Amino acid sequence: MANVFDVLRKDHEEVKRALAELETGPTAAAGTDADRLELRGRLVDQLIVEESKHEAVEEEYFWPTVRDKLPDGDQLADEAIDQEQKAKYILNDLLDLQPGDPKFEELLRKFMTDGREHIAFEEDRVWPGLKKVLSAEEAEELGNKLEEAKKIAPTRPHPNIPPVPGILKAAGPAVAGADKVRDKITGRDKE
Repeated sequence: MANVFDVLRKDHEEVKRALAELETGPTAAAGTDADRLELRGRLVDQLIVEESKHEAVEEEYFWPTVRDKLPDGDQLADEAIDQEQKAKYILNDLLDLQPGDPKFEELLRKFMTDGREHIAFEEDRVWPGLKKVLSAEEAEELGNKLEEAKKIAPTRPHPNIPPVPGILKAAGPAVAGADKVRDKITGRDKE
């Protein structure tokens, strides 16, 4: 079993790899063919799935722990959740666009910048303090909760659902179920 920091670090590394690939990858503006643009769209879609799961479980379990354990936890959690909410709106808009659309690239560039800033915020400003106050058992228990919750988390961003742990825990399974049905209908679950 992995502790919370290992779980989150793995997610962050996957996001950073995807962002690096997207940053140097083919774009419509560069005259890329339709097949490569389709691959770009699939990579963005996978990023949206993973980010949606990641942010949902952080809001359910990680940020409440930060609030509870750190003296400045409310301020740190509020700032992070604000960043996450803004990202959800961007990702939600990206779902409706094709990689050939100039707005797609504009939103993707914004997400790349904001996503890297958010990861740095978590790792540099939140983790050091939390590592000092969480016991090894607490860090492992939280990591296990995150891993389990990701299995049933939403696969799409839901910026209009308030990022309140109780609401997310209650609405999450229903929203995730609806996402999975929608993914099956659209063929997204096979990508």
